[in-house]
Parts: sequence; structure tokens; C-alpha cells
Amino acid sequence: MRSVQEKPTPTTREVDPARVDSGEGMLALPDVERVRADVTRRASVVDDAFGNEEGAQVRYKTCNWVQTALLMIAETISLGVLALPQAVAHLGLVPGLLLIAFLGIVATYTGFVIGQFKEAFPGVCSFPDVGFLIAGRFGREFMAVSSILILVFIMGAHIVSFNLMMNWLTNHATCTIVWAVIGTLVSFIIGMPRKMSGLSWTSAASCISILIAVLITLVALAVRAPSPGNVSAVVSTLPLHSSIVAVMTMILAYAGHVAFFSFLGEMSQPRDFKKALAFMTTTTCTFYMVIAAVIYYYAGSTVTSPALDGIGNPTITKVAYGIAAPTIVVAGVVNGAVAAKYIYTRYWAGTRVIHERSFKSLASWYFINAILWLVAFIIAEAIPNFHVLLSLIGSLFCSWFSYGLPGGLWLYMNKGRWTSSKRKIALAVVNAGILCLGATICVLGTWAGAKALANGEGGRSFSCGDNRSH
Repeated sequence: MRSVQEKPTPTTREVDPARVDSGEGMLALPDVERVRADVTRRASVVDDAFGNEEGAQVRYKTCNWVQTALLMIAETISLGVLALPQAVAHLGLVPGLLLIAFLGIVATYTGFVIGQFKEAFPGVCSFPDVGFLIAGRFGREFMAVSSILILVFIMGAHIVSFNLMMNWLTNHATCTIVWAVIGTLVSFIIGMPRKMSGLSWTSAASCISILIAVLITLVALAVRAPSPGNVSAVVSTLPLHSSIVAVMTMILAYAGHVAFFSFLGEMSQPRDFKKALAFMTTTTCTFYMVIAAVIYYYAGSTVTSPALDGIGNPTITKVAYGIAAPTIVVAGVVNGAVAAKYIYTRYWAGTRVIHERSFKSLASWYFINAILWLVAFIIAEAIPNFHVLLSLIGSLFCSWFSYGLPGGLWLYMNKGRWTSSKRKIALAVVNAGILCLGATICVLGTWAGAKALANGEGGRSFSCGDNRSH
């Protein structure tokens, strides 16, 4: 039986009413009186999951903004950049690059909304907390299931990347399922640290590895390209569902929002989150546009997904995959840590177990991680096609966590004040539009992904076959 300690009375940050009334800043905060009323109404959720860490054996709130930025980049950039060149090829260079830029701008804005929501409700440490704050117990459970599903699906996508990498490195020396099992075990072992700060430096290695791997890909494509520049400004002949799948791949490139509350919860100075967000989104958006355009320019319409498969020289492809290995593993591990941390802190809420180095605390942490990676393995084997799996993740989940839900959070924070000023009216329209954008993406993307699966594009489930592109 877990011993539950009495929770402290929730508190909220003081907000300057003059600043709220004037609409100062891009994201006007709600008035402090209503914030207090809402926090009090949901007192059981707004308590900080980690509580007072003074004297604790394990302290979680230790990440500075640089470490947080590295975690955000490692979580976001790997799968997206490997799939974007083909997505641009399917849509055409002009709409492809415009969409990457547009989605990046919107993702930056919605990230700031999440940061503002955390400032207004300091105890919120996850989207399930948000769900409970807004819609009670149903909202919490619905958001908990949704959050864990997107994170586990992304973990599964990284297992697919791992067995693809191993098939390249070994020339498909054994059954692909064996590589998937090994990838699952490696990810589980690397994901053992309980603190995000413990993963931040492996995230730095992840960022460096994907940069070098992509540069190798660019050089190899530039050297071998027989006629570079064979690109289309706009592609109008692709089936509708294939075009939507390409857009979903771009949306997944900005899929980090589901983890933002978790990262905020482990920052020593949460107000520095905006620095980490600005650094991450500027880096990723620029990187995505440059890499997608240049690889498409040299590879043409035959560009593959992941892009490393299309180098054309097996030896160079092996080198690129070997260097990209930290990214392929670490990005999945970061998502796994976020999912496990929510389950872990919720189960041990109100106790000191999460701050201990005891058998109980460690065994439960390892058990939760093992179950999550087992489910991710099953997903990876059920949908082994890389770009179709990414499309499903983007449409079912990222459409909401990166776009739709943050728009709804702004409307919730400012309810009753949407028409209080011209700035508020404009922001209300923008955020309502973002909410509708998320819903539209979800509906169209799910239809396109289902059609792709019905057409057999998902690949053979639990197959020993070689999954490389040739």
C-alpha cells in the first residue's frame, strides 16, 4: 500500500492585471482572479508532480534551458528530416518549402502558448493535467491515453529506423524482427535514467550525429547526381491521399509539443523555456528547409524515405547510417522517457518514492519502461513501412498536440475576454483557426493513412523480409 502525503495548497503566479488588460505581448495572460479560481477548482491536478525537492535523493528540476533545447531538438529532428525530402518531392518544391515554413511558424506560436499556460498554471506537468483542469476526470484519462499513444507510436517508428539501419549495416544478415528486438532492448537500456538532465548530453550526441549523417548524404548525392536540378515546382499528378500523407510527414517534423510540459516540469527555471523553444524551432525549421530542398535538388523525384536510403552507394549509406545511430536510438528514448515519467509520477503521486533510490522506485521505473517498449515493438512490427507509420502518427496525434490543442488552451486561458480589445479579437481568431486546422489535419490525415494501409502500403506485418529501399 502506497503512503500518500497531504498535498499542499496549489498556488499560481502573480499576473500584472495592467499587462493583461492592455494585451501586452504576443500571448496575453488570463486575469489572476480567474486563474486562482480555476486552479482551486482542480486542486488535485495543479500540484507540482515533483513537489518540494529539498533534501531529496533524486532531484528532477535540474535542466537549464540549453539542456532543454537539446532534448527538444533530439526528440524532434531525427525522423522528420529523414522523411522530408520525399514529402517535398511528392508536393513540389514551392508548396513543400512553403508548408515547412508555415507549419514551423505555427508550431513556434503554439509552443509559446504551452509555455504561457505553464506560467499561468505552474503545477501542470503534462497534457493529462491540462485535460483534468479543463474537463475533469474524463479529460485527464482521455489525454493520458492520447499522450501515451503518440509517444509509443514515435518509439515504434524509431524501432523501424533501427532495424532499417541494421539491415543496411549488415546487408540483411538476419531476420528483420531480430534487429527490431535488439533495437528495443538497446533503447530500453539507454532509457534507464529517470531524470531528463541525464538524457540531455546523449541528446547532444544525437544532434551532432544527425547533422554529420545528413551532410554525408548531401555530399554523396551531389557527387553521384547525373543531372541535378530535375525538380518540379508543383506536382499535380499525385493521388490526393498520397499528397496528404506527405503533408502529415511534415507535420510530424514538429511533433515535439506532446513532451513540452514534461520538459518544463524538469527545468530549474521554467521562465527560460522560451529561449529553448526559440532555439529549437529556429534550428529545426531552417535545417528542414535547407536539407529538404538540397536533397530533393540532387536526388530528384526518386528520393527515398528515409533519405539515407537513396545515396546510391551502399558503402556511403552504411557510413551515414552508422553515424546516425545515436539519433535513431536517442530520439526514441527521449519520447519513451516522457511517457514513462507520466505513468511513474502519477502512480507514485503524493509519495516520496519518486525521489528515492530504492528497490521499489527503480523496479517500478524499469517495469514501466519495459512495458512501453514492448508495445512500441508490436506497433513497429504491425506497421513496418516508415513513411506510412509517420503519416499515421502525424494525423492521429501531432495534429492535435502540436496544433489544435494549444489553440484551445489560449481560448481557455482567455475565455470571457476574446473581444476585450482588437489584439484579443485577432488572437482569438488566430487560435480558433489553429484549433480548426488541427481538426482538419486529423480527419484528412487519418483518411489518407487508412487508404494507404488498405492499398497495402503499410508493408508486411511481423516479416523477416528486408525493408531497405533499393
